[in-house]
Amino acid sequence: MKKKTFTDRYLKIFRAVALGLILSTTGTGAVWAADMSHGADNFYKSDKVDVQKVTFKNQYKMNIAGNLYLPKNMDQKQKHAAIIVGHPMGAVKEQSADLYAAKMAERGFVTLSVDLAFWGGSDGQPRNAVAPDIYAETFSAAADYLGTSPFADKDRIGVIGICGSGSFAISAAKIDPRLKAVTTVSMYDMGAANRNGLNHSLTLAQRKQIIAEAAEQRYVEFQGGAAKYTSGTVHEINEDSSPIEREFYDFYRTPRGEFTPAGSSPLLTTHPTLSSNTKFMNFYPFNDIETISPRPLLFITGDQAHSKEFSEDAYKRAAEPKELYYVAGAGHVDLYDRVELIPFDKIESFFKANLK
Repeated sequence: MKKKTFTDRYLKIFRAVALGLILSTTGTGAVWAADMSHGADNFYKSDKVDVQKVTFKNQYKMNIAGNLYLPKNMDQKQKHAAIIVGHPMGAVKEQSADLYAAKMAERGFVTLSVDLAFWGGSDGQPRNAVAPDIYAETFSAAADYLGTSPFADKDRIGVIGICGSGSFAISAAKIDPRLKAVTTVSMYDMGAANRNGLNHSLTLAQRKQIIAEAAEQRYVEFQGGAAKYTSGTVHEINEDSSPIEREFYDFYRTPRGEFTPAGSSPLLTTHPTLSSNTKFMNFYPFNDIETISPRPLLFITGDQAHSKEFSEDAYKRAAEPKELYYVAGAGHVDLYDRVELIPFDKIESFFKANLK
C-alpha cells in the first residue's frame, strides 16, 4: 500500500470546493443520493436569455473561455451594465458561475461567466496549476473584453466572485478601477485557508512540512515525472466522512453539480497540482482591501457556512461602502446552486444601485 504523506493526510480537511449529501439505508447497504433541496439547480437554462461561447486573450496572451449571456429583450442600440462571474476554486464556469450569470442576465444585465486560467476551457499549462495573480488577471481580461464590446458600458462593470473567486476578484479590484462594484459569495480567502487552515487549525510546523513536500515534488516534475495533485473534493464518502467533505462531495461528485470539461478527467476535477498549491501561501488578497473604496463591496455568506470567517475578515478590513449579508440557514455550498436560498434580489439591487 502506498504510504500517505503528511500533505495527503492533512489536506483531506481541505476538501473545499463543493457538496452536501444524504445517506439512505437499504437492504443492500448504504446509498448516497444528491441533496436537491431548496431548488438546487446548477445546470439551470433560461429561455429569457441568449448564450454564446466566447474566447478572449488575457494580458499574457492566454485564451480565456467564457459564456456570454445577453437578455433577449435587450436594446441592441444601447450599452448596458455588465457583470463578470467567477467560479469556485477548482471548479469551472459550468459549476455555479453559469447559474449566477443566467439569473442576473434575466434581470437585465449583460453577464460573462469565465473559466480561470489553467481551468476549464481557458489556456494554461500544466492544467490545474495554482497562479493567484493570473487568476485575478482573468477578471481584468474579462473587463478588457466587455469594455470594448458594442453591448457593455465600460464604466458600468461589476464582478461576482464565488468561493475562491471571491478572493481573486478582490485581488483584481485592488489594482483595476474598472471593476466598479464587487460581490463575493461564500468567499474563501485561498491564501489564509492554505496558510492557516480553517479557524487557524494549521500550525507553522505543519505548514512548513507541506511546503517541503511540494518543493520535493518540483524535482520530480522537473525531471519529467508525473504531476501530483492535492486538496479538492473527496471521491468517496462513508460514515466517517466530515461534514465539510460531505458538503463538497454532494455538489462535485453527484449529478447535482458534477461536470468534467472536455479533455479532462473526473479524477482531476477540483484538484490543484501539489507543487503549485503552496503559491497560495504567498497570496494576501485582503491586504490593502480598504483601497478599493469608494467602490462598494458586498460580502454574502451563509450564517451556517464553515467559510464565513473569510467574509467576516474581509468586511472588517474593508472601508465603506461595504456590507456583510448573512443568508439564514445556508451553508457554504448551499449558495452555489440552491436558488431558493441565493439572494438574487439582494445582488440585483446592489448592482442596479452601483452600476448606474
